[in-house]
Amino acid sequence: MVNQELLAKIRKSLRISHNKLDDVIAELIEAAKLDLKISGVVKIDEADSLIIRAISLYAKSASGYFEQMAERYDQSYKMLKISLALAGDYNQEPIN
Repeated sequence: MVNQELLAKIRKSLRISHNKLDDVIAELIEAAKLDLKISGVVKIDEADSLIIRAISLYAKSASGYFEQMAERYDQSYKMLKISLALAGDYNQEPIN
């Protein structure tokens, strides 16, 4: 189940004011989180600004948001994903 606060943030980033597409947006959020995980991002904190930004970029590129910019959103997402995967704060399990 998707965090409702995150869902609202991504809906807002897509400039959607209604909740009729929440199922689609939730799928995009889950797909983005899985893609980040596959790429080596271990720490996916839904309150983290960089994680939210990555999910937002993924959603914009995958949904065709502002069609002329979809490729730019995709490139931005990929660059941020690589940065997160290489950053020690995001690619290592926390030590308890």
